[in-house]
Amino acid sequence: MAKLYFRYSAMNAGKSTAMLQVAHNYEERNMQIALFTAAIDDRHSVGTVASRLGVTRSAEIFNVDTDFSQLFSNRIVACILIDEAQFLSPEQVKQLHILAHQKNLPVICYGLRADFLGMPFPGSAYLLALADDLEEMKTICLCGKKATMNARFNAAGLREVSGEQIVIGGNSLYLAMCAKCYYAAKTT
Repeated sequence: MAKLYFRYSAMNAGKSTAMLQVAHNYEERNMQIALFTAAIDDRHSVGTVASRLGVTRSAEIFNVDTDFSQLFSNRIVACILIDEAQFLSPEQVKQLHILAHQKNLPVICYGLRADFLGMPFPGSAYLLALADDLEEMKTICLCGKKATMNARFNAAGLREVSGEQIVIGGNSLYLAMCAKCYYAAKTT
């Protein structure tokens, strides 16, 4: 039986790298996959999944208007892979959960659990609630402990404690941190 998977972590844990490896594994066995990334993520270019290791790949994009139920009503693939899954809407997560269970189609989502304030993204909250399999991917803080928080810093090097939930700005604005370092960082 297929499942909805959510593989989550703080930033820079290798989520995109892992997803690209899964895509390669399916395709190496001559299985067709559907690979998606969020249209809002234009750090490299829209429709591109990029790993910090330098591996890139084109992907289909999803936005708030994407209806996965409609997209896969007649489309046959071995697996759906979704990068930047925190940007899914709650309705899209429900659609993916239904596809996994009614079409026997594995759906593997990779994304952040929480934003720079420690608040869940709506898509992540629904993935945490509905995913049949949860896996935390780990990365480390500058101090060497496991990073679980995503801190956003301004140009003065101060951790931001307010602002828009989504600011696409690359690694220079964000840092994965352990909770101790996150709360100890000077704030705006």
